Amino acid sequence: MIQELLQAFMLIFIAEMGDKTQILAMAFATRFPVKKVLLGIFLGSLLNHGLAVIFGSYISNFIPINTIQIVAGFAFVLFSLWTLKSDDDGDEEEKQKSNFGPVVTVALAFFIGELGDKTQLTAITLATDAAYPVFILMGTVLGMIFTGGIGIIIGKKLGGKIPEFTIKIIAASVFMFFGVAKLFQTLPSEYINLLSVSIFTVIIAIIAFILLRPTMIRRRQGRETSFVRSSRELYNYYHQVKKNIEKICLGAGSCGECQGNNCLVGYTKTLIKNGLNEEEPTRIEVAASNTETLDKHYDEAKVLESLRLTLELISKDPTNIQYKNIHAIRRNLEMILFGRSIEKISNWDEYKKLITEIDKTVAISVLKDIDN
Repeated sequence: MIQELLQAFMLIFIAEMGDKTQILAMAFATRFPVKKVLLGIFLGSLLNHGLAVIFGSYISNFIPINTIQIVAGFAFVLFSLWTLKSDDDGDEEEKQKSNFGPVVTVALAFFIGELGDKTQLTAITLATDAAYPVFILMGTVLGMIFTGGIGIIIGKKLGGKIPEFTIKIIAASVFMFFGVAKLFQTLPSEYINLLSVSIFTVIIAIIAFILLRPTMIRRRQGRETSFVRSSRELYNYYHQVKKNIEKICLGAGSCGECQGNNCLVGYTKTLIKNGLNEEEPTRIEVAASNTETLDKHYDEAKVLESLRLTLELISKDPTNIQYKNIHAIRRNLEMILFGRSIEKISNWDEYKKLITEIDKTVAISVLKDIDN
């Protein structure tokens, strides 16, 4: 039973490294507490893979086990090739908003996102000949949770230093190994000969080359995938704005006793810390209710630079769920500069118009050179 759990865990863990689900986990972690994101991943994966395991266990009752094993072997080979497929930027972060709570929102996103995906199909395949289907379920769900957790850490801590191509090759190799091993053990001996093995190898090599070619071209051209790009952008933004915010406050000697989160600068520091260390945003939001407008006890140039960095990041996709925490920072910076903030950005052109109406000089300064 432990062997089945570990096998399921390893396959899901490796297969999901660098996958779009990691981007989703990273995006939700910027909006919700990490613990709630992981709980949502657990619930969504449990329901999704639970259905897969039940289905896989059921079909083994009326289909010969040897036939199932052969189908499973070919399925693993297909999963291997699927893993090599170049990710499309269209599969980036979930952008739909939800009126549900954090846990339900994440759970629904992962449940729907994994329907028909290779991880659900892997769970079905593993369950078809499992002696302990429950342990298969435990292994696949743990694999999703660990992969999601690592995705959050990678996005926050490592920035663009992600060996995504290597991970993709390793994942494909693991699936291929299990698939070929299953076929070797279950196919009739008359099908396992030099000719059939050679044809199989050539076909797999050609398909693998075709699937890897877009990724190799992108690597030669130095283009980043959406996962690496979003990780790098978030990493760079938080560290750059952190340096600025440390210099914005002119110190207690300028405005009296430090008020911590009751000061807009102090609260903004906490938001940045939240972005870097995944602290609970609910605690920060309570503190924010007592913030007061600053009486010019700050370095205006650093505030302008920080707002420019913030707008540069969100300008291409202002409604992206990934920027929940960053929009809170934006509103604080606007409050510091203008004494008021723009609560919501639904359209970038509309935002430019609003900020220009508030202060045309500042708008020209912060919007300069921002492409959208």
